[in-house]
This record gives sequence, structure tokens and C-alpha cells, in this order.
Amino acid sequence: MVITKWSADKIFKDLLKRIMNLDIAPGSKLTETELSQEYNVSRTPIREALQHLSVKGYVAIKPKNGCYVRQLDLLELDEYYDIRVALELEALDLISKNIPFLKVKELAEKWDPVVMRFGKTSTEALKNAEEEFHIELAALSGNSTLIKYLKDVNNNLRIIRRLGFPDDQSVHDTYLEHYKICMAILDNDFIKAKLELRKHIYISQEKGRKVTLFQLRGRH
Repeated sequence: MVITKWSADKIFKDLLKRIMNLDIAPGSKLTETELSQEYNVSRTPIREALQHLSVKGYVAIKPKNGCYVRQLDLLELDEYYDIRVALELEALDLISKNIPFLKVKELAEKWDPVVMRFGKTSTEALKNAEEEFHIELAALSGNSTLIKYLKDVNNNLRIIRRLGFPDDQSVHDTYLEHYKICMAILDNDFIKAKLELRKHIYISQEKGRKVTLFQLRGRH
């Protein structure tokens, strides 16, 4: 029997995964004592893991009150999605001034819906790649400040965003939608590229929202 030795980093990653999957419900209180018993470690690595989660914005540590998983404010998340769309559309405007065809072609090949390079099912690798696609695409704008703000927005959307793959069809749709955006850019059709990008983001938002509400209701 293999016994896992829980370091602070491993505990952080495990708690993060459970929070992201809503296995630990938003608003839940996390106590060092209970977690140290669960992971069979001292309170020191638990405290380090919780501090790391706090820095990343996934939990809030309230003095003399405890540590709580961040609440999901769906209205606030909607606002972040609007900001995300605005930033990514601005990136397309900047890209249109000097299209880096080779790099866009490479992105298109990565997301070829026939090849499905990142797999055909929803995995952590696919979710990471999906988020990275939007950063890579926006980075072609050459505006580092825009990328910084987009990454900050992504940090606030990550929980609901990563729930936007409820089935294998949604995975295939993501490949196709990414591919269409790239091909529209290669065709120098930025009206279409913007339409495809906006549609892709809001479809993902709606899927994530539905899964989030369903999972939260299941906990009450």
C-alpha cells in the first residue's frame, strides 16, 4: 500500500482541485485542525497551503474568524466575462494591423478539430490548453498590458470557466470554435473572427453557469 506524503504544495494542489470542481462548496469554512486530520499532517503545511490559496484568491482568511472558500457571485462573474470579451476583441483589432500569419497558422493546427491534439474528453490538460489558447492569441497583439489584465480576469473566472466542458460534444465544439477563429484571421476576415470569438466565449460562459448552478443546487 502506497501512503501519500502530503507536502504543503501537494495539499494546495489537492484543495485547489476540489475547490475548482466544487467538491468543496463556495462559502465552506476550512479549518487547520480538520484538514490536518484529513491529510494526516501537522498544521504547518496546512497553513502554508491555505495561505497560498488566499494569495491566489480562492479562499479568504478572516482574522479571528477563519478561512472560507470564496463565494461565487454570478453577477460579478458576468461582469468579468464582459471585460474578457472586450479585451480579446481589442486584441483582434491590434492583430489586424499586422497579422502574424505563421503563428496564427500554428494555433489553428493545434486546434484542428480532426486531430484533437489535446484529447477528446474533458481533462485538466485540455482545460489548461483552452485557457492558454486565448492568452496565446491575445499575445499576438503585442500589447503586454492587455495580456496582464486578461490574465487577471482569467484568474477570477477560472472556476466557472473550467466547468464549461460538461460532455465530449462541448470538447469537440471548443476545438471547432478555436479553429474557426484562427481561420477567419488567416482569411483577414476580422468581422467574422470577432463574431466567432464573442460567440465562443459566451457559449462557454453559459455552459459553465448551468453546470455551476446545477452543482450548487445539488449541495442544498
